[in-house]
Amino acid sequence: MKDKIVILIPSRFASSRFPGKPLHPIAGVSLIQRVYENCVQSGFDVFVVTDDQRIEDHVYAFQGRVLRVDDDVPSGSERIHLAYERHLKIQNYKLIINVQGDEPLLKGEEIKALAEFHLTSPFDITTMLKRRHSSEADFTNPNVVKAVWENQTGKCHYFSRSSVPHGRDGVEHDWFQHIGIYSYRPEALTKFAKAPATALEKLEKLEQLRALGQGLSLGAIETKHTLLGVDTPEDVLKVEGVLNGQS
Repeated sequence: MKDKIVILIPSRFASSRFPGKPLHPIAGVSLIQRVYENCVQSGFDVFVVTDDQRIEDHVYAFQGRVLRVDDDVPSGSERIHLAYERHLKIQNYKLIINVQGDEPLLKGEEIKALAEFHLTSPFDITTMLKRRHSSEADFTNPNVVKAVWENQTGKCHYFSRSSVPHGRDGVEHDWFQHIGIYSYRPEALTKFAKAPATALEKLEKLEQLRALGQGLSLGAIETKHTLLGVDTPEDVLKVEGVLNGQS
C-alpha cells in the first residue's frame, strides 16, 4: 500500500466505568500495549494520543510512540484531530485511522483491510462491523453499539445503543455490532472535529452520529473475526477467554 496512513490511538486514564483501563493487564500485558502492538502489525505509522503522564510513561516503556494532547475534549476523534493538526499535518497522510484503545483483539490485518476498502470507496469515513444475532443477549446491552447498515452499498444509516433494527413481527434476525475503529479522510476529520455536537450525539453518547448529522458519508466492512471491546472490568475475563482459545 503506497499511500501514507497513520493510526492514532486515543487513550485516557479516567473512565466512569473502568478507571485506569488502558494500564489494566490482560493476560499479563496492558490493554494499551496490546492495542498498540496489534496496530503496528498493519505496517502503518502508529501513535498513542493521551493527556495522562502515566499512560505516556507506560507507552514509552514498551518503546511505543506518543503524542501528548492535554486539551479537555469530549471525544477520542477530537483528541486525535488536535494531535494530527499540531504534529502530523505536514506529513500529508491519506488516511487517519482512529483505533479506540479498548479493542485488544483487533489485528493489524483487519486495520489494513479497512484502509484498503476506504481508499477505493467514496465514503468520507469508514468503520468496521461484526454480524450478530438477535437471540444473543448483547442485542439488548446498551454498552454494545448497533449499526443500521446496508451491506449492498456498504453505507451506515444510523448507530444506536438500542436494539436496532427491530423485528416488528417478532422474527429473529441478524444485526451488526459496531467495532471501535474509524478511518477518516483528513478533510472529513477536520469537518467532524470543528462541528458542534448534535442532539442525537448527546442523547445516545455516540460521536459517529455527529458525522452523520453533518452530512458526512460513513461506510463499513464486515469482519469475521472475534472482537471484544473492554468497557468494564468484567470484559477483561471475556477477552482473556478468547486469548486462551475459549469461545
